[in-house]
Amino acid sequence: MKISLIIPCYNEQSNIQKGVLDKIGNFTENDSRFTEVIIVDDGSTDTSKQVIRSKYLKTYPKFKLVENSHQGKAFAIITGVEKSKGDYVLFSDIDLATPIEESERLIESAKKGYEIAIGSRSKTREGAPILRKVLAYLSIIFRSFIIGIKGIKDTQCGFKLFKKSVADKVISSLLVFHERRKVEGSSVSAGFDMEFLFLASKMGYKIKEIPVQWRHVETKNVNFIKDAVETMVDLLTIKYYFLTGRYEINKK
Repeated sequence: MKISLIIPCYNEQSNIQKGVLDKIGNFTENDSRFTEVIIVDDGSTDTSKQVIRSKYLKTYPKFKLVENSHQGKAFAIITGVEKSKGDYVLFSDIDLATPIEESERLIESAKKGYEIAIGSRSKTREGAPILRKVLAYLSIIFRSFIIGIKGIKDTQCGFKLFKKSVADKVISSLLVFHERRKVEGSSVSAGFDMEFLFLASKMGYKIKEIPVQWRHVETKNVNFIKDAVETMVDLLTIKYYFLTGRYEINKK
């Protein structure tokens, strides 16, 4: 098994100072399954890129830095998948809200034949602010009502493993997240996970949702109202495209 680890990065200076990349580097350094760690910078305006270039690319040979213009988290992940060379791609949020060690749970599911394995947080979202919990709950309700993704409760955990060939096929069918777009400020692109998993389930791929450890990490890259509006628009657009037959859904 050859795994490409993809880490989206947008103005993550504070998280990098906390040593998150050291943890990722130390975990993957001597694990032959991880063949590369692709850090995709989403147009950071702080010192993130400079620190990664000057320190981490020299310290960890598996690390690669890809620089995007600012287009949002979704396109950082898509770029990472396009650049990856592994048989599987794992993506993790850089804040390590889910510890990188939890990847073993996803890998075990891949070994059992699941083409997609996704981390799942507990309903309590321990440590998260009440507003974030409320918005997460509302997101689940609206997602279930508008598009529904059978058997999946948590689409938004930033910790997922895909078979590379499956990720390529699903990404080629995306419509909401098809054309690159310039964005202002942070954009967590929550609709990307929903469109990806919606299409993957329609194509008949086996998806396994796996409980993982998760702890709330405070971040400036989340704007609750803006992100909620973006997600709702994306959900309605996904539903419209599906009902009007615009998606090319080829069964596996």
